[in-house]
Amino acid sequence: MKSEILEHISGPEDVKKLSQEECQHLCEELRAFLLASVSKTGGHLASNLGAVELTVAIHRVFDTARDRLVFDVGHQCYVHKALTGRRELFSTLRKFEGLSGFPKPYESIHDAFIAGHASNSVSVALGMARARTLRGADYCVLAVIGDGALTGGLAYEGLNNAGASGEPLILILNDNGMSISRNVGGVASHLARIRTRSGYYRFKKIYHNTVHHLPGGKTIYRIVHRCKTSLKKALWPCSFFEDMGFQYLGPVDGHNLDQLFHVLSWAKELHAPVVVHVNTVKGKGYSFAEENPDKFHGISAFDPQTGLTLKPSGENFSKICGKTLCDLAQRDARVCTITAAMESGTGLDRFAQHYPERFFDVGIAEGHAVAMAAGMASQGMIPVFAVYSSFLQRGYDMLLHDVALMQLHVVFAVDRAGLVGEDGETHHGVFDVGYLSQVPGMTIYCPSSFAEMRDMIERAVLEERGPVAVRYARGGEGVYHGLSRGASECCRQGTDFTLLTYGTMINEVLEAAGLLEIEGIAAEILKLNTIQPLDIDAIEASVRKTNALLVLEECVEGGCVGQRIASMLSQRGCIPEHLILKNLGAAFTAQGSVALLRQSMGLNGAGIAAAVKEALHRGKETS
Repeated sequence: MKSEILEHISGPEDVKKLSQEECQHLCEELRAFLLASVSKTGGHLASNLGAVELTVAIHRVFDTARDRLVFDVGHQCYVHKALTGRRELFSTLRKFEGLSGFPKPYESIHDAFIAGHASNSVSVALGMARARTLRGADYCVLAVIGDGALTGGLAYEGLNNAGASGEPLILILNDNGMSISRNVGGVASHLARIRTRSGYYRFKKIYHNTVHHLPGGKTIYRIVHRCKTSLKKALWPCSFFEDMGFQYLGPVDGHNLDQLFHVLSWAKELHAPVVVHVNTVKGKGYSFAEENPDKFHGISAFDPQTGLTLKPSGENFSKICGKTLCDLAQRDARVCTITAAMESGTGLDRFAQHYPERFFDVGIAEGHAVAMAAGMASQGMIPVFAVYSSFLQRGYDMLLHDVALMQLHVVFAVDRAGLVGEDGETHHGVFDVGYLSQVPGMTIYCPSSFAEMRDMIERAVLEERGPVAVRYARGGEGVYHGLSRGASECCRQGTDFTLLTYGTMINEVLEAAGLLEIEGIAAEILKLNTIQPLDIDAIEASVRKTNALLVLEECVEGGCVGQRIASMLSQRGCIPEHLILKNLGAAFTAQGSVALLRQSMGLNGAGIAAAVKEALHRGKETS
């Protein structure tokens, strides 16, 4: 389809000039554009296909250069970006130094806030609304939140406060019955009941406008509204949004532009806390995405004709984790698993199929997941919480107070540890090394191969006591396929420099050692299998032999293993002549492929070899 309308859209002001019929054609062109673009670059497709009409309607009614539009998670922001002057950048989507897959204020004035994790939009939007009032400004504040994000407790903290605040605020509930996997729990059931009230908002608006045009209409409306509310509460359970203090509009068809224009315009006129409930279809307009919205939530490059990815995914650490847990569950009835709305992403789909009574999806509620795991462990079960590193951050308080304080045996399968690539700053798992190492009694395993992954999961579940984490990278293994059961392993003997690392970064160190050997430099390679506790005796023995140490890590420098090792060696009087800590530094790491990010920061084989040669060269010059 030729984009006859879309190619002339340079900003939201152009959308406002379109007729109703032209807006409908624009939506069709946007879907074709999304499919053509994302099939080449990969990205979040299904959520964006479902939000096309809603986003067009928002830009017809509001001015996002002034009005503040806050996305929850941000997976559904592609249409917004295409309509705000960034359509021609989509070939760089999620690439290094390219267009981000999430809202980023540094990209455009139309992006009000960074979004990458769930359930915070209500709180952020309320903060913006309160700032507006305090500063005497005049603009609208909107939050677009999915029904999946409503499974997170933070959303209810925000709703509770926002509804009682009286602040003019519009919460758009994009209800598609999905988060990434199918939604679970009481919220999903409640929203399913609300969805049956089609046409309610239209009657409510007609009634509101008619009464307000009568003499004394506002007084009449307030009296009738109070009577109606009392009667409704007596005869029928009220929407919990209204109980919290919101005016509730909906549900409306999220693919009907006329309905969306009217309900958003009305919400804008109310000058009160308002919830606009919009029903949408995730993956709308593309049959493969409609039938498999979880598969097309986040997808790599694919063939739009068949829906098949261009590079079929092979074995990876997540799948190995899921398979191993299935084997352990067969051997021990105490083993159970927990996920926070990431059943397939963490490899637990197989476990859910074979042991449904021992599989628990709590929704986007990581803090609850950790506390629930603590409760299960206290009563004799062995819970394994499989969670992305960057999402586990939300459960840190419960990890300390509910798990570690009582030294309960909860296993954390920490997926996506290290750089994750194109999702960028909000998703890189680069902080867990620091925050997990601080937890008293915590044991942290770091597998470097699939064989070690299977072995370490088994040891963590069946042999260890207290809190245990097994942290592993996204994707598959590299050239290292070994199996080591000790706290550390000397993978290569050497006399000139000790290269120390853990996890899949061993592959970069092996490459570096090969490059150094060509230069006549004999590097000793020490691989840590656990980073808490540390095998400091083995580390000290190697450093005393080489008098030089490079620690390679895919994490931020604050709280990194290298800092702990340097401190411990210093206390033992073992201070190497050369000490290099190679990590991601103190800043957030940008988006881009893992290989490119490693190269740009000198964390690949060539970068490591160059750092070693430079240190040795400086040492010769000063001697």
